Amino acid sequence: MGKIKAGIVVFLGTNCEKDTKLACDFMGWESEYIFQDEIIKKRYDIIFLPGGFSYGDYVSAGRLAKTTNAVKSLPTGKSLIVGICNGFQILCESGILPGVLTHNSNMKFISKNVKLEFGGQIITLPIAHHQGNYKKTSETEVFMRYCDNVNGSDDRIAGIIDRKNKMIGMMPHPERAVGSGLKLHDGRKVFKELEQIV
Repeated sequence: MGKIKAGIVVFLGTNCEKDTKLACDFMGWESEYIFQDEIIKKRYDIIFLPGGFSYGDYVSAGRLAKTTNAVKSLPTGKSLIVGICNGFQILCESGILPGVLTHNSNMKFISKNVKLEFGGQIITLPIAHHQGNYKKTSETEVFMRYCDNVNGSDDRIAGIIDRKNKMIGMMPHPERAVGSGLKLHDGRKVFKELEQIV
């Protein structure tokens, strides 16, 4: 395979698209933005739904973003689709990924670095969310777990994967721990794993 081609969907209110693109560029991938009103026709190896507050989280996180052309035209089963934070909320709200994300158990916005179990090791990534409390279904397959259950998620789940349909959703922000201005580098391990899945 040549260079990985990544598309990054930008919604009104998204604020992590630049971090995601910088992380892709750091990894040596080709990346470009896809705007919410576009019908996705290009071939991408990976499509990111980045974090932020799409439509200001009006009504509920991801509820309005799920109605956009970009989300409706996601090439499930073809490109690897990765939802980070608000992107994870959008995929669950759309019913594309199983389960539900609801308010953190302490009912507060949480923004801090956390330790996670990922790929048989402990890594550190930042989180920043208010609705990250994941409620699983029988279809849930875990991608990563919190070492300490910071938000009340079932089984300490921080991220899930649907291998059949090539989709991943996670609340932590690996894109903020690649370069990295936060002096965290474990996000590279997550991006390396995405390369393997593609």
